[in-house]
Amino acid sequence: MATPTGLHARRAALQMLDAVLRRGETLEQAAPAALRQVRDGNDQALARAIAGEALRWLTDLDALIDGATKQNLPADAKPRSVLRLMLAQALRLETPPHAVIATGLPLLSGGPRRLAHGVFSTLTKRGARLPDIPTLPADVRERWGELARDIASGLAEPPEVDLHIREPDDTALWQTKLGGVSLATGHVRIPRGSRIDTLEGYKEGAWWVQDLAAQIPAQLLGRASGHALDLCAAPGGKTMALAALGWDVTALDMSKRRLGVLKDNLKRTGLAASPVRADALTWEPKHSYDAILLDAPCTATGTCRRHPDVLHRIGARQIAEMAQVQRALLERAAGWLKPGGTLIYAVCSLEREEGEAQADRVSEKLGLKAAPISAGECPAGLQPTSKGWLRTHPGQLPQAGGLDGFFIARWRHP
Repeated sequence: MATPTGLHARRAALQMLDAVLRRGETLEQAAPAALRQVRDGNDQALARAIAGEALRWLTDLDALIDGATKQNLPADAKPRSVLRLMLAQALRLETPPHAVIATGLPLLSGGPRRLAHGVFSTLTKRGARLPDIPTLPADVRERWGELARDIASGLAEPPEVDLHIREPDDTALWQTKLGGVSLATGHVRIPRGSRIDTLEGYKEGAWWVQDLAAQIPAQLLGRASGHALDLCAAPGGKTMALAALGWDVTALDMSKRRLGVLKDNLKRTGLAASPVRADALTWEPKHSYDAILLDAPCTATGTCRRHPDVLHRIGARQIAEMAQVQRALLERAAGWLKPGGTLIYAVCSLEREEGEAQADRVSEKLGLKAAPISAGECPAGLQPTSKGWLRTHPGQLPQAGGLDGFFIARWRHP
């Protein structure tokens, strides 16, 4: 019997889902092995989309499955995982039911196949639907508290693509050329789905991909006034932003591969910086700095729009581990700042332990003076907190398509 068209893509999606939920891998970590047998680029994109939508709507998909079975399937049962993928295709990707069945059931055999067929058929006949807003896992709702529903409202769709324009004065030009919208000077948002390296301006280095929220930290340092240190710098979005502002930038990162990407990005954009491969927890600089941007390692829960796996991989243990690393990095960075210099701390995390709690500790124990962020320094529609910090999340700027979750704070050396 011939292999159904698209079966390899579904098998790859199942493998990625299993890697995330069983082994705690990211989708990006799981993809290379899962996609090894999927040759066609469109099929690879389909496999990623199926797995991503299953993770984005996992809680709601499971509720549908449980409502159509007499006895709930174990969370890690293969029929449940296959049904998640089948329903994600039918309800989110608008795949015809016959195609869902033809490419889903071969992933199972025997009784599990008959079970999956019966559950899917029952839900199809009922006219099963998903809610307008994804239901977050219970532990995530508890952590995010009163913000949980607002955040969830920004997760229903994968995000569009944000570009950081190298020359801010060219923002309108690139908005027109690329058919996008601009939410701030130096920013253009374009629809997802285009091959980035084929777009006008890519080879010339006129812009680079960077979420709107991730563009803010470098902008808060303003135009150059000396030497800047970009800690944990790769793949280089903030390094390029600082260089474009005229700073003499040292870009530190411990990953050889990611530093290679940073160097390639600098070459493409024609911007200059000094890459250094080292661990910030052991490295010792030769001089102090006028500005330090610490975009610290974190749980990255703020990227849940584009990486819904974080909703299911991250828990108290990972948050505590990252918070410990962040504390150590902040202590070291504070000691490398010149008198009068500025420190920016940023994390793409929605966890208080990685954001507000870290900022409180800096203000109380590290001898730096708070430099509150003002509303005028933020993209329109965003407001700093009462303490002068900035907290963004996917549910903000809903009419424009949202943005990643970030926490950003600023201090100056007395």
